[in-house]
Amino acid sequence: MKLHIEKLIYGGAGLARAEGKAIFVPFTLPDETVEAHLTGESRGYDTADLDAILHPNPARTLPPCPYFGKCGGCHYQHAEYPAQVEMKVAILRETLTRARVATIPQIVPVIGEPLGYRNRVRLHVQKNPFSLCYKLHNSHVNLPVVTCPIAAPALQQAIATLIREGHSLELSNWVREIELFVNCDNSSMLIALWTDMKTAQATRALEDCWPRLCELLPALAGGAVFSSEKGRRADRIVAQAGTNSLQYACGSRQYQVGVGSFFQVNRFLIERLIDLATDGEAGTTAWDLYAGVGLFSLPLTSKFTTVASVESSGSSVRDLHHNLRGTRHRVVQADTADFLRRAAERGESAPDLVVVDPPRAGLGQQVTAALGKLRPRKITYVSCDPATLSRDLAALLESGYRLTRMHLVDLFPQTFHLETVSHLALD
Repeated sequence: MKLHIEKLIYGGAGLARAEGKAIFVPFTLPDETVEAHLTGESRGYDTADLDAILHPNPARTLPPCPYFGKCGGCHYQHAEYPAQVEMKVAILRETLTRARVATIPQIVPVIGEPLGYRNRVRLHVQKNPFSLCYKLHNSHVNLPVVTCPIAAPALQQAIATLIREGHSLELSNWVREIELFVNCDNSSMLIALWTDMKTAQATRALEDCWPRLCELLPALAGGAVFSSEKGRRADRIVAQAGTNSLQYACGSRQYQVGVGSFFQVNRFLIERLIDLATDGEAGTTAWDLYAGVGLFSLPLTSKFTTVASVESSGSSVRDLHHNLRGTRHRVVQADTADFLRRAAERGESAPDLVVVDPPRAGLGQQVTAALGKLRPRKITYVSCDPATLSRDLAALLESGYRLTRMHLVDLFPQTFHLETVSHLALD
């Protein structure tokens, strides 16, 4: 069928209509005329695959990656980078409007390099022939790759080396997935491996290949093997070698990041993200909820008399203690909702500032309600999902907050994902 693409929607597809019904077509751009064929039907919308571009958008360009269109990782490589940013701003504004977020401020985009930005990649191991793989678009089928243009150069080199030497290392005999994480200057690397083996077997397998891995990957500082057994905790380490963390510099600050700990992936924009979330803030007390390894907690300790950092992950909490040593702080290992509930029961005073950086699921009704009752003077909301952000902002605005500033930080170029930093204050 012949379709006119009206706009892009969150998720990467273009929106067209036929006989009044919405049709989602990936790898298209606004105002394009395309030919496509239906691949799925549902009550609310249909899906289609692109066959031909009849009238292209002027921003259409050649993708820099040979796997684009097949690989499920990137969605926007067919658009020039400035156009990608414009589309993300439009999607964010529309999502906020649909959620009835009132008085949306100017959305200011913050950008970095559009390629080579990722400091972390995770790939699936294919046994025969040995390959490192992403997944095909909208599929669980492996897609063998030899490069990834959005990954840091050190990671691209490591991928090529492991593909070349993986068979001789016999990795496919026991490894299901591989994750590589590199620090800011590519001088230190961690490797995480996932296996179905028991602890003793995994320990022997890692001991056997570790010297050769270190020889092949000179930056390799340490690694861990995680259990991928069904029904087991995903973060259960069954074997380790070398160091269990690396040092990551963000401007003048140093962060310890352990294997398995969350850390932002865009090596060009982490320092800018920190500044957007913390600059201009000062006072007596700040709470950093979903604190991770302390990305925001550490700069807050120089601006506030005391900082409470709340994190549930054991790995991140260990890094958090290390990163905040020598500062006036309180580390609380807890779920955010539980922490807020106990704070209310103790009658704790509202802090001057609350910083929240939740996972994609957002804050949810329990946390937004607790913050609305607590009424901190300011809230800074760092979000990686515009839908849950919009839902949560609407709830916070109902509690009496107003949205004062908003930045779209493009931590994930070439993909539909976007990060935002929103500042709220009490009326």
